Amino acid sequence: MTTTLPPLAPGERLLCGPGPSNVHPTVLEALQLPMNGHLDPDFWDILVDLVAGMRALWRRGDQGLTIALSASGTSAMEAGFMNLIDPGDTVISCHWGFFGSRLNDFAHRVGADVVELTAEFGHVVPVDRIMEAVAAHPEAKVVSVVHAETSTGAEFPLRDLAETLRAAGSDALLYADCVTSLGGQQVEAEAWGLDYAYSCSQKALGCPPGLAPVTISDRAIAAMQRHHGPTPYYYDFEELAKYWIDRPITYHHTMPILQFYALYTGVRLALEEGLEARWARNEDAGRYFQEEIRSRGFELLADPDHQLVELTAVKVPEGIDGKEVQARFLREFNLEVGGGLGPKAPPIWRVGLMGVNANREAADRVLAAFDAVLPR
Repeated sequence: MTTTLPPLAPGERLLCGPGPSNVHPTVLEALQLPMNGHLDPDFWDILVDLVAGMRALWRRGDQGLTIALSASGTSAMEAGFMNLIDPGDTVISCHWGFFGSRLNDFAHRVGADVVELTAEFGHVVPVDRIMEAVAAHPEAKVVSVVHAETSTGAEFPLRDLAETLRAAGSDALLYADCVTSLGGQQVEAEAWGLDYAYSCSQKALGCPPGLAPVTISDRAIAAMQRHHGPTPYYYDFEELAKYWIDRPITYHHTMPILQFYALYTGVRLALEEGLEARWARNEDAGRYFQEEIRSRGFELLADPDHQLVELTAVKVPEGIDGKEVQARFLREFNLEVGGGLGPKAPPIWRVGLMGVNANREAADRVLAAFDAVLPR
């Protein structure tokens, strides 16, 4: 029996959901460059430059460790706990959406004594409430938060928490999900005092999915060295550093070379644009879309004081089939927007304007689809 497959012919899409975003054309070109092997010294030189670029992207100086895992952002979400937490360690887990809840689940899976702080969808746990929990649990090893919760469109005041933790002299490590925020809004790993922070390749950086930039402070590295439990080899940062940082290298795993070419190019483009300019572009696109969609009578899920710029959660009006609207966007406009994520999610559309799509032109195409499918 002979099996044949037809040639690939994926449809063109404007990806304006919660991610992935469209890949930048220059990043696509990088995927066609000649491939080095993962043990080629020329590729090791590329990694040295990529580390420097990612440090600049994270606003991390020379301290700690900054690399990228050869796996999605979810891998980095879990890897920190596997390197830091022993059974019985206290984790203050703050969650107000799907991804914070997943972080909370990972903390339980490694056997942590979890102190959970929650808020309604579209809201965040206030910094004062988190600090009350820190004061009540001075033994806490980690405080975990999501900077940009794409399941609800809520932005957490990460800088405020980081500075308040440091001012209070807390020994707790700040564990921050920056999957959507890195490259799309201000993130200052060193100045703010982020101890373990991670992101992904496919959102504000405009690269294909599959890689997870991670930055780790000296404090967190020291805590990892004190960690007693077993750590999976693939996510062991001490072992990974022997390949990424040490020279001569020690083989760790076969790297997805072309994916790293893409990440290198995405980081290079972000730095060439200028991070402040890039943050401003994302904010302009997001605020413009939010103003326009509200002017059409739609309501947003997120608390206005904590509205994310890269992702807008639009409430589905009563009597409207939100999934059917999404399907029509795809069929009629080649446009992808997201829906609610998880069984507890309210009926929403999640509109993302990130990376190459963070501009008013993309916002207008989304607005035109809303106007056509849901006329006022």
